[in-house]
Amino acid sequence: MTVRRDFQEPARCRPDLVIGREELFTSARDQLASGGSVLLHGPAGIGKSTVLRALAEEYAATARTVLRCSATESESHLPFLALADLFGLVLDDISPRLPAAQRTALESALTGRGESSLLRDGLALRLAVLSALRALAAQGPVLLVADDLQWLDPASAELLGFAARRLEGTPVQLLCAVRTEGQESQECDRHLRACPPGTLAVRLGPLSRTQVAQLLDHRGHSGLPRSTVREIHRTSGGNPLFALELGRALAENPTPPRPGEPLPVPTSLRALVLSRLDMLSVEARRTLLVASAGARPTPALLHAAGREHAEAECSQAAELGLLAADPDTPAVRFAHPLISAALYAEAPAHERRAAHAALSTAASDPIERARHLALATTGTDPEVAARLAEAAALARDRGAPSVAAHLGLLATRHTPADGVPSQEERRLQAAEDAITAGEIDLARDIAREVLTRASVPADRVRAWIIVIDTAGHTMAEVDAVFPQALADAGDDPRLLALVHYQLAWRALIVEGDFTQARQAAAHAAELAARGKDRRTELLSLAFQAQTETLMGHPEAPRTIKRALREPQDPRVAWHHNGAGSARFRWLVMGDQLAEARATVTALLREVRRRGSVESEVHFLRGLAETELRAGHCGQALELARESLRLARDSGIGETASAMLTSLAEASGGDVDRALALAREAVEHAEEDGDQMYLSRALGALGYAQLVAGDPAGTVRSLRRVRSLELGLGITDPARGRWQGDLAEALVRIGEPAEAQDVIDTSREHALRLGRESVLAVLDRAEALVRAAQGETEAAVVQLTSAQDRLGKLGYGLEEARAAFALARLPGRHPGRAPVPGTAEAIRKNTTAFDEATRMFRRCRALPWLRQVDEALSAPEPEPALAVPEALDALDVLAAMERQVAALVMEGATNREIAARLFISVKTVEATLTRVYRKLGIRSRVDIVRLAAGRRAR
Repeated sequence: MTVRRDFQEPARCRPDLVIGREELFTSARDQLASGGSVLLHGPAGIGKSTVLRALAEEYAATARTVLRCSATESESHLPFLALADLFGLVLDDISPRLPAAQRTALESALTGRGESSLLRDGLALRLAVLSALRALAAQGPVLLVADDLQWLDPASAELLGFAARRLEGTPVQLLCAVRTEGQESQECDRHLRACPPGTLAVRLGPLSRTQVAQLLDHRGHSGLPRSTVREIHRTSGGNPLFALELGRALAENPTPPRPGEPLPVPTSLRALVLSRLDMLSVEARRTLLVASAGARPTPALLHAAGREHAEAECSQAAELGLLAADPDTPAVRFAHPLISAALYAEAPAHERRAAHAALSTAASDPIERARHLALATTGTDPEVAARLAEAAALARDRGAPSVAAHLGLLATRHTPADGVPSQEERRLQAAEDAITAGEIDLARDIAREVLTRASVPADRVRAWIIVIDTAGHTMAEVDAVFPQALADAGDDPRLLALVHYQLAWRALIVEGDFTQARQAAAHAAELAARGKDRRTELLSLAFQAQTETLMGHPEAPRTIKRALREPQDPRVAWHHNGAGSARFRWLVMGDQLAEARATVTALLREVRRRGSVESEVHFLRGLAETELRAGHCGQALELARESLRLARDSGIGETASAMLTSLAEASGGDVDRALALAREAVEHAEEDGDQMYLSRALGALGYAQLVAGDPAGTVRSLRRVRSLELGLGITDPARGRWQGDLAEALVRIGEPAEAQDVIDTSREHALRLGRESVLAVLDRAEALVRAAQGETEAAVVQLTSAQDRLGKLGYGLEEARAAFALARLPGRHPGRAPVPGTAEAIRKNTTAFDEATRMFRRCRALPWLRQVDEALSAPEPEPALAVPEALDALDVLAAMERQVAALVMEGATNREIAARLFISVKTVEATLTRVYRKLGIRSRVDIVRLAAGRRAR
């Protein structure tokens, strides 16, 4: 395909705006930084020029001389044109430094004066270009930037290739871009051979759907429905130029395409891909039109649709590059999705309808037949509408809710004004299917449209519920909806139940009030039972059970049993807010990990079969959480990342998925990414006013900070969690499991008294609810308190017991953390114990460290393994001063403060103290500040003086 100049990307592009190319951009940047050259390649419009400009802009400042050329197809016949672009501005500078014969040949080629040619002055010209580059390099680094190498005039290409192959050892780098089509393109190899040795070839491939969405947003095409973005991605094949042109056409089109209609393809793109259509026969073009209208066209389908010579006509199209030849599959496949879209857009309306009419009888799938019948029919038709509604139901049952939604909208279009079911009922069903498919924008738009015209209370309340559902965790933004929904519901218990169920969610998410949420859910269940709406009754009971579980309410088991009683509604049984989900949460909080895993795996399998995106995101998180509890960190990380990808693609549950992925990254992946994700989750929860997930996100942040070696940060985050959960009415410590982390961090910053208070309060609730794993983790934390207070023997006993219990319960990572804590305790031997965490203590616990390493490796807990490595490589301490009296002088200090002060007396720097005690330098500084305040002194020198004065007495 030829891309005209007016379709090229903007002339300037900052590196931070190279969307979807971050990884390859980094590879190219590293190659250039090391002095190497880079060749970017890929198909037309894929973004080579954008990346080239971004890299050139970044590295131009590092070079003394930057030579640029950008060839065009129309000028490729002009000899030496690219050479003139490159050397034209520096010719006067380099000419005096070239031998006379080379200078004459080069000046003649660049200026056009004389009869210079490769045939006549070949060697002199080749040597002249090489000498010119070497002369420039003698003055400083040279960066040669060349775009569209495929259009370079042959003479310039040959000369530059000759020089490039001989530039090794000189500070000359090439940054080039060339168009290639195939994955293993011979064109790329040919251009690579003309580059300096060791040139890195970087292929640019298609963008993902998420990246296309980011690109469209950045270029001003924001607010497009996700279904439209998905169609742009499909039609463009992930090509950024094509995606932007399609987005622009949509922005300029006042009427968006109706359901079942393709995207408007702008004239610019049609010209790009359809120039070869004129070479097709009329009949072959009609055959391709039928193929473009079909979902999965095959020669057999085309025959059934009346195209008698389909094979020959498709072969003709394949020879012209319109179809992709693939002997392994009988499908008729276009060389690029845009060719199919442009061909369809170019055809007159009556020809499109004729193609759909032929396919409505030829297609074997009833859903396809119904779709083609709808697109072949104009105006309302109750029979067509009924067939489309049946097809939508079939698609729903097959687990294709997105297809069901669009078929439902087609059915609405063909439903008469007085039809039964009504147009509004079919629209609302389509909206509910869209929610299931994760097409939130489409569902909201449909509901808003219904509200502008519906007068039936049931339709209006149902539409209001869809508006609320599409708000997700940003329910505060739709507060004004609730009074209107209640007014429309009147005194109908079925309709009131729907609204009060949503009010229960509002109480939880917006108000952060578990008690109010529980009461609203119970009321909704009563109303639904009165109105004989079993589905809403089951959802309300499941929600009530969830809140009671998180609150540690004694009624939780009984409510779960009520929610699981027959008769069940299959739509609720697998729903992420249904009784199955409530039971899973109860199991995972009650330490029944094996049963929890089986339960959530079955739920995930079912929602995938049904195509419910929101439920899939939810249960992926649930399975990841279960694997994380079990210490399967690698598997948990894969599941969490999958959940996050799906959440971001669909716009559903992003905060919760970022929070869970942060926990998984901190346990088995990258700690910096864990911190970034946790902060993102906190920011989103705060923006949404979501109190429930704010506490969860802060818990994830606190854990990531602990793993990152920032106990002070952990304390700040988890103190907020403690305060939030107290206000929310959450008393079950198994909900967030942050209590042990907070206590451990408090010990590390020298606050053992507060740590013990956290442990005591949490233990009381854990004992009441029988949370055995939480009790074991609290014992692990309490052992650290005892160790900080010098009770080493008691700490060893308590840690050993906690490790054993966690292992038996199946909490692999928590068991490994107990082993690590045990390894870091000072050895038990006569005389004063060494300072906890010093190299002396570590040598006495080598076996314990080996055990912790083995356990962390089994869990694939990479961040924790790095902590073990850091502990084992801690520096040798300086010989300690024998100053027991000096330590007595510091008896007003907390345990951590005493340890820091003792090391100051030894002459240790803040960094050395941080390494020995496994805390951050910031924590050392904060601890010293508290020491100065408590002792009434101003500096670390005063600590030594105070101790020395006490010894002198």
